[in-house]
Amino acid sequence: MTVEELKNSLPGFTDPKLLEKLIEKGQIMRLEPGKILMEPGKFVKMVPIVLEGSIKIMRMDEDGKELFLYYLDAGETCALSLTCCSAARPSEIKAVVEEPTVLIGVPINVHEQLTDEFKQWKDFVSSTYQSRFQELLIALDAVAFRRMDERLMRYIVTKMKQHKTNELHTTHQEIANELGTSREVISRLLKQLEKKKWIELGRNVIYIRDDFEELISK
Repeated sequence: MTVEELKNSLPGFTDPKLLEKLIEKGQIMRLEPGKILMEPGKFVKMVPIVLEGSIKIMRMDEDGKELFLYYLDAGETCALSLTCCSAARPSEIKAVVEEPTVLIGVPINVHEQLTDEFKQWKDFVSSTYQSRFQELLIALDAVAFRRMDERLMRYIVTKMKQHKTNELHTTHQEIANELGTSREVISRLLKQLEKKKWIELGRNVIYIRDDFEELISK
């Protein structure tokens, strides 16, 4: 990868020396959907920066139940992985590749060097903490204050925007896992949305009306 190509993928980085250092020290990785990038209890050995595609970040409890937190899109990295790197602590999250993804992995020692040498990297880390903190508050608010039907509808909207499609290819069980509830609850709520003609259910696919987001905001 050239400096110009990396700059196009990471427009926030304009310092050519920083870009050169990332290319020299970083590892370009091409990952397929379903690949597990991080797991709870495993030590984080690199800071992943997404260049193309997306990665799903989830929290898991002791019983293995998962709760969706947020997505990493192009140009973004994970604040929780930065924290684990800085504190030399094992990961507390699960990161799963959502769609074909290209990322650059920055080794921990290189991350520390970049923090000392480049203001743009330091600013990138700082803005990552800030934006992810806001997303974590949104996830917390959803669990604490919203009913499951509201969480499901916001989840559908998030997926639509993430994949830029009105067809979600997923199972009721997968949705239940990400929202931290049972498949029966999700199936019942999806049936209610189907009765309203807001969605149409198929085999492992949900067809969503174009004005779905507008409908749920009324």
